[in-house]
Formats: sequence, structure tokens, C-alpha cells
Amino acid sequence: MERGRFLRLVRRALDDLPPPFRDRLDNVAVVVERRPRAHHRRSLGLRRDQTLFGLYEGVPLIERDSYGPLLPDKITIFQEPLEREFRDEATLVAEVRRTVLHELAHFFGTTDEELERLGLD
Repeated sequence: MERGRFLRLVRRALDDLPPPFRDRLDNVAVVVERRPRAHHRRSLGLRRDQTLFGLYEGVPLIERDSYGPLLPDKITIFQEPLEREFRDEATLVAEVRRTVLHELAHFFGTTDEELERLGLD
């Protein structure tokens, strides 16, 4: 998929958030990278053969004492692994949205275990 189109899919997922959630994202950078790099994999303890669609880096809202000066939280969406795994465009669109929501859930303090219990892993 052309990069601009992929970026629009990510933007649409963010734009579709209800205002109470979207309004809390003022200090969150959402970026798209082609593929995970070695430091992304190391930070999660992943092997080269394990797939990574997205990554949240930061301090979840529920763990903050105050909203003092913090570096922006960062959500990275990895285009190539998503495209490789989900070749049908409709499925890719849905999975990009799911990945964005999954990483945003981490920003709001939801753990992988909680996401798995909810069927959103």
C-alpha cells in the first residue's frame, strides 16, 4: 500500500476516537515506521521471527502523579508487518485500526493481559 494511504488509515483511526479520548492525546506522538528496528524488539524481548504491529512507549496515564513536564509518549505503528500479515485491504484497514486502539489502550493504562481478556490482543 502506498505510504500516504497507510498514514491516512492511522489518522482515520485517531480521528474516529470519541472526544473524551481524543482530547487526552495532546502529548502523544503517533508515528508510522516501515518495520520494527532492533531496539524495538530488544525493549520487548522479541526474537527476529516474532511479529510486531505497534509499540507504545511512555508512562501510562494511570501511573502519572501529575501532568508535569514529560516527554511526549510515543505510539509507533509498523506498516510492513501489518501489510505482510493482512493482504486483503478491508482486513488491513480493520487491523490498522485495531493496532492503533491497542496501543492507545496501553497509553490509558490497559495491560496486555486485560486486552487479551477483552479479546483485543
